[in-house]
Amino acid sequence: MTAATATTADTFRPALHYAAANTWLNDPNGLIFHEGVYHLYYQNNPLDNVWGNMSWGHATSPDLITWTEHPVAISCDEEEDIFSGSIVFDRNNTSGFGTDSAPPLVAVYTSAFKPGSAYQGLQAQSLAYSRDGGYTWTKHATNPVLNRGSAEFRDPKVIKYDGGAGSYWVMVAVEATDFQVVLYKSEDLKSWELLSTFGPANATGGVWECPDLFPLPVDGDPENIQWVLTVNLNPGGPNKGSAGQYFVGDFDGTAFTSATTVTEGLQDPDRLGEYQWLDWGRDYYAAVSFSDVPDNRRLMIAWMNNWEYANQIPTSPWRSPMTLGRELSLRTFDGKVRLIQEATGDFASISDPARAFSLAHTEIAEGTHILDGAAGSVQRIDITLTPGSATEFGLVVRGDGDQGTRIGVRPAEGTLVVDRRDSGQTGFHETFASIDAAPIHGIEGSYKLTIFVDRCSVEVFAQDGQVTMTELIFPAPNSTDVAVYALGGTATVANLDVIQYA
Repeated sequence: MTAATATTADTFRPALHYAAANTWLNDPNGLIFHEGVYHLYYQNNPLDNVWGNMSWGHATSPDLITWTEHPVAISCDEEEDIFSGSIVFDRNNTSGFGTDSAPPLVAVYTSAFKPGSAYQGLQAQSLAYSRDGGYTWTKHATNPVLNRGSAEFRDPKVIKYDGGAGSYWVMVAVEATDFQVVLYKSEDLKSWELLSTFGPANATGGVWECPDLFPLPVDGDPENIQWVLTVNLNPGGPNKGSAGQYFVGDFDGTAFTSATTVTEGLQDPDRLGEYQWLDWGRDYYAAVSFSDVPDNRRLMIAWMNNWEYANQIPTSPWRSPMTLGRELSLRTFDGKVRLIQEATGDFASISDPARAFSLAHTEIAEGTHILDGAAGSVQRIDITLTPGSATEFGLVVRGDGDQGTRIGVRPAEGTLVVDRRDSGQTGFHETFASIDAAPIHGIEGSYKLTIFVDRCSVEVFAQDGQVTMTELIFPAPNSTDVAVYALGGTATVANLDVIQYA
């Protein structure tokens, strides 16, 4: 399927984001760029639009915007559910699942064994392989290949390490309830040897899940490489519910050493705001990165939902979208290395230049002011704001005068807020109507926001991607106004550009 036009029966189907045709999805799995195509696998219930019957769904894209849904890739059966994992291109056929001239793709996934199986109650790591570029899969005959005798050992991300310690596969997985990342090595993807563990550290308010480990240059310098370890957790996020955190440090082929740990052991609730979050919004979870993207680009996608209310969001027949793809980089700010995220994809191909809107050097008087000509349900908004006397200022998107999602800056508090209490349908779960906050600081006195608005979401990239907030919203179809606002005084729009998408 491609991004569909909204209909009365499917008001919230996204135009910019992937969602399955008529089933449930959650964690992205097996992200890989292979033979010119982005492959997105994901946790999928092929029989319903709520969690269950966990299998791997599959979609492909040439540009991270237009997606084609394929048949279920790896199915659950009477023995196991297929939980999260990753895919590698075994280009040297170390596994023996292919040939030297036709190397395979290999999926490494968590088998969640069902009652009655030989491993009932356990989670262990298993393999499947594809010889046709990722469209059909065969489970390894002697699964599982790594069993710790644990009920909470899951979500393997496998990478190829080439460094001072040698060249081999590295698996990064979690012991979820121990708040611990476990690292293993293998020469052939079948036999695994424990390398080290990491954690508990920083946020431990919920189980750890879906880790990732990758190198990035700092400030674009190929001579200054640091490693990023990401760990998702549920609950325990900065604005309640599911979230993802990251650590920056070094990986020597055996152990990851963090340079950004704030608290060792179990978290200090009073220091939650000091941790490094992938996203401060309510709806960014299970984020993992693509393997084998050209030019060593590091691209990431997350599940756009929150386990607090995931099964109740008012979409039908599908339930849950993915986020936009994001390109990651490391930059230094005030002596500290920070992860930067920027939306990526071929947005120009779906833009409508005839409906573009711009504004410059305009004072915002106290109150809310609808911008004639800026309305839309699928759009990108770039705005730079400078404070005046207002205590809060910003934008209202997907509005109609009564409802709307407020995205604003409170300069005295140093916070960016997304208020979705009046964003549309909120009554399906008691925790959904929220006002969420993230830290933000002015750069030369200005606040720059890039906002992607879709039929059921907003993704906010602040200060060139230093801070991001992702939130689901469920507005009425006719709530399309864009407005600027100021509370308690005035502010100024230095510039504003709105791009509408078809």
